[in-house]
Amino acid sequence: MVRYIIRRLLWVVVLLLVISAVTFVIFYALPSADPAVLRAGRQGSPELIRSIRHNLGLDQPIYVQYYRYMKSIVLHFDFGYSYQNNAPVRQQILDRLPATISLTFGAVLVWLAIGLPVGIISAVQSRTLLDRLAMGGALLAISAPVYWLGLVALYLFANDIGTFKIFPGAGTYVPLSENPAKWFGSLILPWLVLAAAFAAFYARLLRSNLIEVMNEDYIRTARAKGLRERSVVLKHGVRAAITPIVTILGLDIGILLGGAILTESVFNIPGIGRLAYDAIQHSDFAVIQGTVLFGAFFIVIANLIVDIAYAFLDPRVRYT
Repeated sequence: MVRYIIRRLLWVVVLLLVISAVTFVIFYALPSADPAVLRAGRQGSPELIRSIRHNLGLDQPIYVQYYRYMKSIVLHFDFGYSYQNNAPVRQQILDRLPATISLTFGAVLVWLAIGLPVGIISAVQSRTLLDRLAMGGALLAISAPVYWLGLVALYLFANDIGTFKIFPGAGTYVPLSENPAKWFGSLILPWLVLAAAFAAFYARLLRSNLIEVMNEDYIRTARAKGLRERSVVLKHGVRAAITPIVTILGLDIGILLGGAILTESVFNIPGIGRLAYDAIQHSDFAVIQGTVLFGAFFIVIANLIVDIAYAFLDPRVRYT
């Protein structure tokens, strides 16, 4: 197990190096325009462009540029400087990170609390009316785009424009440290909207896996030993069927921590996704590059955690 973890850690380092190299090529070598001009923005002066070119080392060979680029990231966690916002990219990302973490982990709890029980019940009650209703509702939830569902939720339930005026609307996010009650209230709708499609997908995935697992020989053996059906389903069936769920969960968390662009934009939540959206609109290449690297880091680390968790969740998995 220790050897496997070490190998995975080394592989994570290799992946991050490859991702950083690809990102560097895309943002420094491939653009048809001068990278310094792109980072200066639409109103960049000649003096500012010359300063950016010198600071980034764009007047030096490409390998020297890449060395300076990697040195800044590895040693100083420096993702560059946004000349349009007059602020370091790292500081902008860290300022937005708490909002994205709040949105992500709240939504994760919601979709797991809904999706896993629905998937288990549908698998146990397979081909019954309850199963068909649950899977039909899941299909509808998966089919609804997040931005559409968010706008419908605001139209129906937001305090300012909604029909029923139950929850705070868009732009009401308050940090947890300032007011926990308002923080919770401002995220209820975003959590539900973001979790809807994920909960439906997880329910369908767990249902199909659990139905297959419940036909395995060791499940019949557990029943033959006289174990209660609840123990057979939860301790033996779900534990084996949930392994693919863990894989998808790790990827989903990593992607959302890199920015839930649609949800944050619809509800005007000042997170990393909204930062990336604004950067794309204003062609702020430094911020776009920083958010891409930040998101890639979360995805790779999430994959590492998932791989290690396999051995604890599925007794059939053994690492050497």
